[in-house]
Amino acid sequence: MKLFELLSETTIIPELKSTEKIDVINELIDLFKDDPRVKDIEQVRETVIAREKIMSTGVGKNFAIPHGKTEAVTDVICAFGKSTAPIEYDALDQQPVHLVFLIVGQDNLVSLHIKLLSRISRMMTKDEFREKLIQAATTAEILTIFREEEASYFDL
Repeated sequence: MKLFELLSETTIIPELKSTEKIDVINELIDLFKDDPRVKDIEQVRETVIAREKIMSTGVGKNFAIPHGKTEAVTDVICAFGKSTAPIEYDALDQQPVHLVFLIVGQDNLVSLHIKLLSRISRMMTKDEFREKLIQAATTAEILTIFREEEASYFDL
């Protein structure tokens, strides 16, 4: 499994409308309103926001990874959004966020959840990768950028 395989044109927002942390998280979660893998969208929302209250998932370098584990999903779900406008996110480096990758998994898939978080964190440390994502204008471009970046990575 690779991250780009968990994304689709319906789970990518090439220009987020929101510029506040909780609104951005909700905008990404709302992509899954009619997704059969989601048993309870409000529980997903509560899980991710509760995790965010523990410590900001704005990890630095203009990037955030809101995430959570819950029985409200039957499989791992991921979404990605980007914004040319700065998102006030209370990031660890105190810089605004422009790239947001949402990961929600089942409670019992802790190992996979950690591997996914690690993979996206490793990818986002690459300045060139982040810059390509910022410049991308369409969902198809974003998917291609993820696919090309992960070509050299092993499956999770």
